[in-house]
Amino acid sequence: MKQWKCTVCGYVHQDKSPPDRCPVCGVIKYRFILLEPLPDALERMLKEAFGAESKAHLRNRAFAARADAEGFPEVARLFRAVAEAERIHANEYLKYLEGVVGQTEDNLKLAFENEIRAHTESYAPFIKEALIQKREDVAWSFSRSRDVEGAHAKLYKEALTALASDKEVVYHVCGVCGNVFSGNPPDECPICGATRDSFDRVA
Repeated sequence: MKQWKCTVCGYVHQDKSPPDRCPVCGVIKYRFILLEPLPDALERMLKEAFGAESKAHLRNRAFAARADAEGFPEVARLFRAVAEAERIHANEYLKYLEGVVGQTEDNLKLAFENEIRAHTESYAPFIKEALIQKREDVAWSFSRSRDVEGAHAKLYKEALTALASDKEVVYHVCGVCGNVFSGNPPDECPICGATRDSFDRVA
């Protein structure tokens, strides 16, 4: 007997195959996953597919923006539609990757650790190579991202501390470098120097 989990509501079904529809939330059987560890090779493939679909989503969003700017709204809509499809594909693969999405407290801890690692380790060789190749512009981009990761880590740490409180926090994201501020944005981004009107409020 196998165990199948509904990825929408969490219902667990025991049988040779999942039900045609979840008896709790009604979604079709393709929203169920088998509760068994993945073989290493298959897990690597799912991670690769997740990365590819995530990149395709962002790339098509960028293509849509360019099509809009060039006066091709129909093409822009097509790119946005395909971008949304790629996002759905990425979410489809993510549900198989055990441990990627856990409880909120665990997710905050993992996100904090990832941001610290990116800030202190990951970007250093990228910046070094860009400077070796005499591409200061690329080095600046990597440096801004590195500095922003440090700011993200601080926000995750604050969120962990305040997890039990009901305090509402509003976030603003710099549209130039991705710096995130809780509360009101500054007059000038300390990472890239963008003005206050470059920040977007995140609902």
